[in-house]
Amino acid sequence: MPFYQKNGKLPNKRHIQFRDKDKNLYWEELISREGFNDVYSNVYHLNPPTAIKKVGNIIPSLTQSHNKDHRHHHLKTRDLNLNGDAIESREKLFFNSDVILSKGMISKNMDYFYRNGHHDECLFIHEGSGKLLTNFGNLELSPGDYAIIPRGVIWQIDVKEKLEVLIIETNGPIKTPKRYRNNAGQLLEFSPYSERDIKVPKLTSPINDGPVKVKVKLTQGTQSYEYKYHPFDIVGWDGYLFPWVFNINDFMPITGKVHQPPPVHQVLQAPGLVICNFVPRLFDYHPKAVPAPYAHSNVDSDEILYYVSGDFMSRKGVEHGSITFHPAGLPHGPQPGKIEASLDLKEANEIAVMIDTFKPLQMTSATDKIDDNKYALSWMDK
Repeated sequence: MPFYQKNGKLPNKRHIQFRDKDKNLYWEELISREGFNDVYSNVYHLNPPTAIKKVGNIIPSLTQSHNKDHRHHHLKTRDLNLNGDAIESREKLFFNSDVILSKGMISKNMDYFYRNGHHDECLFIHEGSGKLLTNFGNLELSPGDYAIIPRGVIWQIDVKEKLEVLIIETNGPIKTPKRYRNNAGQLLEFSPYSERDIKVPKLTSPINDGPVKVKVKLTQGTQSYEYKYHPFDIVGWDGYLFPWVFNINDFMPITGKVHQPPPVHQVLQAPGLVICNFVPRLFDYHPKAVPAPYAHSNVDSDEILYYVSGDFMSRKGVEHGSITFHPAGLPHGPQPGKIEASLDLKEANEIAVMIDTFKPLQMTSATDKIDDNKYALSWMDK
């Protein structure tokens, strides 16, 4: 999706006969967005990708809101008892019509393949390592990676070291920020990262076997199928739609003479939300600069902050793996003592991921046991 890619064997034109050395015809598949009007890739299979041997059961999925007081929240997500594969270990925490935010602890490999037919996905790898196996090729996963998986990609995760993951499921494509792209889609010279920082999948030898189990997430639940042929029977593909990885440590922060607003920290966008990250950086250089942020009333958005590592200089009591939720309608900002403590600091040593949504978020019942009820009052002077 970020830029044109091609892998493996391809014919010199689209939609023409393409045969192997034994004169067998390869099966062409077009994977496209918005019908035929947005990004797409052409994929070439050894076997027909349409051959479904068996339709299994559908497991209904209903995300219910859990009424909570309208206040600031602090969730200690590492207190959740999560284990399993990349799908079954997920616990939904927040949602609206544009996004679902979940936490996962991936401890075992998947014995099936997965295709999200309703959402695009961003998997932020907090800790651990593994490999994302897809029909477009493979991508290594390591701490700090944003793994972007467009809707319709078929994938598995193989675990090397237990993966702690923040999952962001969006109602539309996850893209690089529009203001950092020129008319050709290239990241601009002043963008905080470039195409060189983006890892793209490496196609491996096609797998010509089957049948295999594939689970597809739909609006009403997850449907299981038995495909006659392995979905990784691909000999080549090209286009703009494919999974990709960007690591948070490759983000080059934009700093200034005085405190810079959160939009300069934006790394990704999707319909109804933006994703930002805070990384180690030099503080402001005005002689009377205040490094800590000013108080902010985010009247049009809800703010989620996921704390990854370091000492977040505007917060007290948060832990690695904590989530703070600052809903619209209430101001938020540095806690008591944090502004004064920042005045002599020269640099920030923190990594955090922020998601701002433009529709109100609802919380699930899973947040009850991990919600610090005292957090809403933590701005009182002591």
